[in-house]
Amino acid sequence: MSALVLAVPLALTTLTGCGMTDNSAANGSDSSSPTSPGNSSGGVRSAGTSTSRDASDVMEKVSSGIYDLIKVKGKASDNRPGVQQCPGKDRDKYFQIFHPWSFYPASAADLDVAMEHLKEGLPKQGWKIVEYGPDTSANKNVILIADNDEKRAGVHITQMKKRNPPKLSLTVVSGCYQVPDGQEVEHF
Repeated sequence: MSALVLAVPLALTTLTGCGMTDNSAANGSDSSSPTSPGNSSGGVRSAGTSTSRDASDVMEKVSSGIYDLIKVKGKASDNRPGVQQCPGKDRDKYFQIFHPWSFYPASAADLDVAMEHLKEGLPKQGWKIVEYGPDTSANKNVILIADNDEKRAGVHITQMKKRNPPKLSLTVVSGCYQVPDGQEVEHF
């Protein structure tokens, strides 16, 4: 479990830094590499103003849209989104939403089909795939990392065929939100 706790912030840093910086949102350009943890400003793109609860609902809808692209029989875990601090920002005023969840197909063979559906379907829904292929683990898990500028979100998907049971591990993460004036971030 401690390895998972350490892995989530790393995955979130990778996702939220995928060209999603405050500077690029302000001037309409993006000078960073999509898979870098941010550009020279080290920031994360603004996702606008929202309460933690409303932003959480938005990220659940983003996850639901990704789930719809899988198109194979199976079950999804019932994890809820969480709130984390935006790197280098006031934790009482700025936050990001992360939503980790898993998909368990009816059969291990369906994992390949699910990943292919995601690889083909995500770009049709406005996602840009910034990385796809085996990771460096002994199991050579296939990963897919994608960003959606319109949704101000990123997703990291890992296909875990050798896991018992086999699954897709997904983490959806938002850009950096600011709470409305006079409010503080609700952490959950």
